[in-house]
Amino acid sequence: QVQLVESGGGLVQPGGSLTLSCAVSGSILDYYAIGWFRRAPGKEREGVSCISTSHGNTYHATSVKGRFTISREYAKNTVDLQMHNLDSDDTAIYYCAAAPRRSPFFYDRYLEETMYDYWGQGTQVTVSS
Repeated sequence: QVQLVESGGGLVQPGGSLTLSCAVSGSILDYYAIGWFRRAPGKEREGVSCISTSHGNTYHATSVKGRFTISREYAKNTVDLQMHNLDSDDTAIYYCAAAPRRSPFFYDRYLEETMYDYWGQGTQVTVSS
């Protein structure tokens, strides 16, 4: 059974940083891509960042580009989301998800939740002073 478990959420002040981690059962190479998504209060879930597990290519949503970094670590079977310069608009439940290969190449459609089959339960990030 596929399991993805997010950790690292919490309360952070505006301008602060936080790193989320997604632990994947088995090997992250069992999946083509791992993505991070978020759902802010009153809004639909949106794609934040994604990474191809084999080559490490990444895409980020425009709203987080330059502030968020996504990385994978084979030894731990984790995918981390490093978030910097956080503001209140980043307050949301953050989810990680795993996608099988659905295309001959990795591209920005992997920021769309329809590309993903497996989801974690989410971790809350609150940005507030």
